[in-house]
Amino acid sequence: MDKISAPQNATMFKAFCDENRLNILELLHSGEKCACQLLEELKITQPTLSHHMKILCESGIVSSRKEGKWTYYMLSRDGCMEAKAFIEILMDADYESCKENC
Repeated sequence: MDKISAPQNATMFKAFCDENRLNILELLHSGEKCACQLLEELKITQPTLSHHMKILCESGIVSSRKEGKWTYYMLSRDGCMEAKAFIEILMDADYESCKENC
């Protein structure tokens, strides 16, 4: 994995810092969803959903596709793997530091 810069990491982890976005990620865990399905499940307004989806898509954790007037969202395997890899790097660094200093 290529090293990810601090700004990229901040954008990626901003996706996890809101209850609505975590709920969206949970809904997308079961598969692709249309924006209208997300709106129905979350009981939020369309502008609020658009705001959250913009952040999730910019983070790379979620990707989207247009079909006619509808937008469909899905988890991005690559984006999720980047987040996981970054956490693993932090965990490995913490473990190595603890082994040397504890």
